[in-house]
Amino acid sequence: MPRASKTGKLPAMKSPLPLVLLLLALGGAVVSLHADDALKKALVMSVSFDKGFDADFSTGETACYLKSGGELVPCVESDDLKLVPDGKFGGAIHFPRKGTARPTFRGDGVLGYNAEDWSATVSLWMRLTPDEDLEPGYCDPIQIVGDTTKKGFIFLEWSKDHSPRYFRYAIRPLIELWDPEGLGWEVLPEAKRPMVQLKKTPFSRDRWTHAVFTLNRVNAGKEKSSGALYLDGTLQGEIKGHDLTFGWDPKAVMLVLGAAYVGHIDDLAVFNRALDDDEVARLHALENGVADLRP
Repeated sequence: MPRASKTGKLPAMKSPLPLVLLLLALGGAVVSLHADDALKKALVMSVSFDKGFDADFSTGETACYLKSGGELVPCVESDDLKLVPDGKFGGAIHFPRKGTARPTFRGDGVLGYNAEDWSATVSLWMRLTPDEDLEPGYCDPIQIVGDTTKKGFIFLEWSKDHSPRYFRYAIRPLIELWDPEGLGWEVLPEAKRPMVQLKKTPFSRDRWTHAVFTLNRVNAGKEKSSGALYLDGTLQGEIKGHDLTFGWDPKAVMLVLGAAYVGHIDDLAVFNRALDDDEVARLHALENGVADLRP
């Protein structure tokens, strides 16, 4: 116990504030470590494009393919597809024009598609100015496809006829569920389309934009299934209230990049569950991208 001075007064105690701040900082560091550990455990594929097209890490195949005559062949550079050094984190891929080269990764062991209860998250960075760089028609920078789009189709897209173009995230289940009358994607009322649609976005060839989309309990029933779209770590919208039942052959499921896309893509990653808002924000803030999470 502090001794009184000759005046009978106790000496002034030093402020505990620096200690409190230190404890808060340590607590924040522990929370960040736990968050990173959770993301590391969920990561199933990471593609940096630093040294090539193949994945740096994958719980399935690492190989990247191109479709050629109905077959999958190793992905190589061409006039439609380039490896470039000026990515968000190291190298990147560049689609200089609307072409036929579509880098493809097999879903077996990575995407985890199943007919009962399917969840996943996909993350990528893009650099382009859509209304100036894209050519006429739809553009899908990324798709998840199965044996036929009538049994299900997941994609990010820029619309074809709007100015400025709309940016969308869609989870299209069996065609009889989302378009029973055969009206077509653009004719069907927007409220009935299983999508998030944005009329204004931050995409620009002068900056990198981070896009993340989640699949939460697809095939588990209308009340349980959902999806979400994030840009630069912030939730943009959700897909809810739709029967998201698919009919894919699990062995045919693939992740495809660059359908009619013109621009850059970097740091592709897949996680085996739907990340929450805080985890997506943490993913967006990683100093070295998904490389900070790889084993």
